[in-house]
Amino acid sequence: MAKKRRTFSREFKTKIALEALKEQLTISQLAQKHNLHPNQVSAWKKQAKKDLLGVFGTGQQIDDNEELIAALYEKIGRLEVKLDWIKKKSALFDK
Repeated sequence: MAKKRRTFSREFKTKIALEALKEQLTISQLAQKHNLHPNQVSAWKKQAKKDLLGVFGTGQQIDDNEELIAALYEKIGRLEVKLDWIKKKSALFDK
């Protein structure tokens, strides 16, 4: 009969990844302490490092927002000019 695959909670994975990032114990020691395979501990550590980069951001989003804001202001300006022109032309027909 096949062995049932174990599942771990996010909290448990986070705890193990943080311990691995602290590097107070080796990956093998951590794996043995928590009855895990060393590859699993390494994978969680690698994923934690990758996800931490996203938490603090790279500043790219700020640049994207500034470009979007500039484009929107430009569009507002064009629409205001068109509106003023339409108001001016419609005033000629009202007479």
